[in-house]
Amino acid sequence: MSSFEERVVHGLRVRIDRALCVGFGDCVKAAPEGFKLDEDSVAVFVQPEAVERDRLLHACDACPVDAITVWDEAGKQLVPTAPSDSG
Repeated sequence: MSSFEERVVHGLRVRIDRALCVGFGDCVKAAPEGFKLDEDSVAVFVQPEAVERDRLLHACDACPVDAITVWDEAGKQLVPTAPSDSG
């Protein structure tokens, strides 16, 4: 199996990096119809198109190890969010 699983959902390109995922399951808690943990405790897609766009983005951004990356239609990375330049 590839170390990446990728889908286009609501115009967003969503990629799970299986090598980075350590099975916290925060994405599953935020959107159980979209994600689940497989037999190796690694996140996989279920039916991400069943999750509203904003909630899908929140679920992807909930990953504490940034194993899920999301790009918009223009190719701009939305998740993980870049650290703020202010400070």
